[in-house]
Amino acid sequence: MSKGIKRNFARRVATAPVRRAEAVVDETRDLLHKSGGLSPAKAMVSTAIALSLGFLCLLAVIAFHYPQYLTTPDLRHKYSVDVLRQALLGGLLVAGGLALANVILGRKRNLNIAAFIMVIAAVALGGSRVPVGAFPDHTPYIGLDWFILDLLGSTVLFVVIEKLFPLYRGQSVFRFEWQTDMKHFAVNHFIVGLALLIVNFLIHHAFGWLVSSKFQQMIAGIQFVPQLLLCVLVADMAQYWTHRAYHEVPFLWRFHAVHHSVKTMDWLAGSRQHMLELIFTRVCVLAPLYVLGFSEAVMNAYIIVVGFQAVFNHANVHLPWGPLKYVVVTPDFHHWHHASDDEAIDKNYAAHWAFLDYLFGTAVKATKTKFPAKYGVVGDYMPEGFVRQQLFPFRRQKP
Repeated sequence: MSKGIKRNFARRVATAPVRRAEAVVDETRDLLHKSGGLSPAKAMVSTAIALSLGFLCLLAVIAFHYPQYLTTPDLRHKYSVDVLRQALLGGLLVAGGLALANVILGRKRNLNIAAFIMVIAAVALGGSRVPVGAFPDHTPYIGLDWFILDLLGSTVLFVVIEKLFPLYRGQSVFRFEWQTDMKHFAVNHFIVGLALLIVNFLIHHAFGWLVSSKFQQMIAGIQFVPQLLLCVLVADMAQYWTHRAYHEVPFLWRFHAVHHSVKTMDWLAGSRQHMLELIFTRVCVLAPLYVLGFSEAVMNAYIIVVGFQAVFNHANVHLPWGPLKYVVVTPDFHHWHHASDDEAIDKNYAAHWAFLDYLFGTAVKATKTKFPAKYGVVGDYMPEGFVRQQLFPFRRQKP
């Protein structure tokens, strides 16, 4: 073998790991920019699971290292650390097993190498055995734990429901613009600490003077079920009129149009929301609940109800609701609110109780078609991308 051939061979051998690393990064980046269905025959489903779980496990390990800055105080006091460790270990085993199997079988090798690297990094950082000692409880924080748990729980629950009871059959989990809505999902979860701080400050300083201890004691004395129903009704009355104002006041519509710009309805669609709308709506809805003084147990139950309905009502789901559809807000009901069909404009404002729209004359009377023909803002003028959508309300509006 000549010296030139030897040098070329040595150069190729030396640069092979670099080329492989570049291929892994490029293919992973390309996947994150794509949308459409996943082919089980090409191992894309198992690859997506391995990548997602590997990434979430790596984030979870980092959260274990810095719980005072990366976990939500209201949640960290209710965690079972042993259960979380077991769940993390299970996630690492599943992600690592799927990734390694696909690499050995030569299926989507570069993507599965990326997943396996994240698993190895998580294990190297301590995995499920990261020690957690005493730490300060009143530090500024990012809700990384809430992001991980909510994303994992929502994906498992709502994707299964959407596949079992789809409104639009064949709609992909990774549909068009899923990347934008995932950014909204992440940011809204990461700023939960700042949002709650602002909301609590505004509520206590703007509405504290309305609080009456005797009246709150009377409300708290109501039995749990009727008190919860009253709580949801009060919250939805506030939600209804706040929501209606977003549609009828042009300045407020600039912010709410971000939420309405989504063109495909699924469990992730409800996450598209302007940050200032998120804060303003929470102040308007939580203020009357604070003034009335509902019990802690009722408020915890209400948070579960509103959290579930906020996601479920946007989901790609259709069920035979019967007469219940005139009482409770369902995905069918809320989908019409997002429709850009003429008969759906500025209708169906309620978030929990559908009868409020029938009471105030704002319910959709959809007799022409069974389901909406199209979604999004009329005129399709909302820019694409998370940052542009957050800046949209502050830009000069064209006549």
